[in-house]
Amino acid sequence: MIDKMISMAILKRSDDIHILPEGQQYHIFLRDGYQLILQETLEFEKGSQLIRLLKYMANMDVGEKRMPQDGAIVYDLADDKIELRLSSISNYLMHESLVIRVFHDKVTSDFKANHLNQEAYDTMNKYMKRKSGLIIFSGPVSSGKTTTIYQLLRNAYQEKASQIITIEEPIEIKEPTFLQTEVNEKADITYDRLLTASLRHHPDIILIGEIRSEETAKMVIRASLTGHLVLATVHAKNTFGVIGRLKELGITNEQLVQTLLLVVAQRLVPRVPDPEIVATEKLALFELLQGDQLSSFILNQSYPNDFKSLNLLLKEAYDHGYITQSSMEEYQLETISKN
Repeated sequence: MIDKMISMAILKRSDDIHILPEGQQYHIFLRDGYQLILQETLEFEKGSQLIRLLKYMANMDVGEKRMPQDGAIVYDLADDKIELRLSSISNYLMHESLVIRVFHDKVTSDFKANHLNQEAYDTMNKYMKRKSGLIIFSGPVSSGKTTTIYQLLRNAYQEKASQIITIEEPIEIKEPTFLQTEVNEKADITYDRLLTASLRHHPDIILIGEIRSEETAKMVIRASLTGHLVLATVHAKNTFGVIGRLKELGITNEQLVQTLLLVVAQRLVPRVPDPEIVATEKLALFELLQGDQLSSFILNQSYPNDFKSLNLLLKEAYDHGYITQSSMEEYQLETISKN
């Protein structure tokens, strides 16, 4: 059963497996963007046994149902080792649910094959050639941010061997050519501590998994001003929301204008089904804020008239027949772009 679940998640490029109780049954779902897709239904006892087995394998307390728990497994699947992160929680009946995050190497897409995003892809690669500055990515969970960032980092490394340090929680994609570090709050290994140590190594490029605190934000700005190219993610609905979030974290307009090169908001939208393709195909859409448009918004809150927002990109994808009308409407609700 476990092999089957993980194989299906990898085949369908799903990051999350949900094992959820409902009455006297358990349902197994795969997450596809904003949707949970039902894969299988089990009798209640079989579902409970499956959760207990997975908790045991992840060194979690099998007998403890009241408290939420986290665990991890490196699972052998055929000739591959798949990293799994588990999180359990119970309802008021003490019926447990389990979410499994599946980490598999997702840097397999050739963005150049997607002509809708070719210009955006070229623009992102152009900014990766800068010696210093800040590039910010935003988007919901499973929107492809990490995949995009690692593709850009690999392109930069292939063009010119550089020292690249990543600070992540957790590491989702293994890359032996980078120095990858992992945040562990329980051990007091924080973003701030790792970033401070990383700067002593004089890296060319730094990846910060997420800017969460004012202290991290200030250190990111300082790194960007002292000869480092910094890539980071911020929780925001679109590119304009990123600017607001950075200001909330204490970054001034002057600091943003001096450091911020590019802001990217990304979504993965299901493509119109292709009978020749077994796996679920996704279309990556990139909203980019750069140059004069970026500076104008930082200083004046001025929304550009000719801006290619996520909503506009969704409309173009629909007009070209790449996505369905229902997908266009569903994903438009998740953006606040002007258009």
